[in-house]
Amino acid sequence: MAILDENELILYRTFKIEYSLITRWLDDRTYRKVIKSEGSQPMPSTFCLETATSLDMLADVLAWFGKLQPPSIPKSVWLRCQLALAEGFTNAVRHAHKGLAADVPIEIEVSLSNNSIKICIFDRGQPFDLETKLLEMSSKTHHGSPGGRGLMLMRDIADEFHYRRSDPHRNCLAIIKYF
Repeated sequence: MAILDENELILYRTFKIEYSLITRWLDDRTYRKVIKSEGSQPMPSTFCLETATSLDMLADVLAWFGKLQPPSIPKSVWLRCQLALAEGFTNAVRHAHKGLAADVPIEIEVSLSNNSIKICIFDRGQPFDLETKLLEMSSKTHHGSPGGRGLMLMRDIADEFHYRRSDPHRNCLAIIKYF
């Protein structure tokens, strides 16, 4: 498998040399996928993290996300996406993986392009209907009640927000923000 090093990345951006799919391991849990890009469009980047099912991992997830921020994304947008990631990860641990072993992984993909951030959180829990859940929550949630606002907060932050079964064993919570 070919590996895209920093010099190749510069060559790609300068001369638009085409690559298919190249995976580069950044550390033992994080890798970057470079997708084939054509023409003069900036290259999208997807960064992936696999982590244990534990709220103790939230600080690591947020630290990892913080390292991905390019200067081209406004700080206010980035911070809102960071909040959505924290809510989504917390929900995956507390709800989707409730009763599952801590070693059942939660996977996170962050795709950055010249005008959007896409955060996908993959869980292995039972799927649910997001739209129905949001309707139920909006009618039941009161200002004084603790919790229960994470899904609505993520919906408000995102320009696109959905939850779907991605394959027979995983669900994907997708949060997309344009800027």
